[in-house]
Amino acid sequence: MGLIDRLFGLVFGSGNVVRETAEVFRENAEKSAQRGADLRAAAMGQFGAEFAVERKGRFDRFVDGLNRLPRPGLAFGTLALFIAAMVDPIWFAARMTGLALVPEPLWWLLGAIVSFYFGARHQLKGHEFHRSIVTTLARVPEVIETQAQLAEISDRSPGVADTGHDAPTTLSALSPLRNAAIEQWLAQRRPTSSSP
Repeated sequence: MGLIDRLFGLVFGSGNVVRETAEVFRENAEKSAQRGADLRAAAMGQFGAEFAVERKGRFDRFVDGLNRLPRPGLAFGTLALFIAAMVDPIWFAARMTGLALVPEPLWWLLGAIVSFYFGARHQLKGHEFHRSIVTTLARVPEVIETQAQLAEISDRSPGVADTGHDAPTTLSALSPLRNAAIEQWLAQRRPTSSSP
């Protein structure tokens, strides 16, 4: 009996020769799935750390507010120029003549400043977008579970209104409800048969 136990222990026990030999030729699916899950968890942790939301102080919020002013200022300023051209064309022409005297290198410098400003804003918004994607992806399992629970209680699910073996509930569902107001309304609508 001891020899058979040792033989089975050698083949199927902790030192499983069959399994270890098979793993030389074919990857262990369970260990592979575990490594994949660990890799995905590490990647999500890295994304979460990269796009972690930090608390901002008053100064940071103030600077963020200032950063939001140039784009609306440029848009409203351009509209104001159109309105000024219609209201007082001579005043507008004098200002445009002054702009015509600005040297070309200064225009290039202004273009570079505006481009860098909007480029930096675009990059910042891109990082915020990626942060929101990571937050959304982290909530996907919760949303899937909620949708599954809602599908179970949906009225479109087959058998959701099945009363089972409850005969009184089945009869009450099949028989129409008595409504005194509807009966009175129907009685008023019936033609009265009056004999002359």
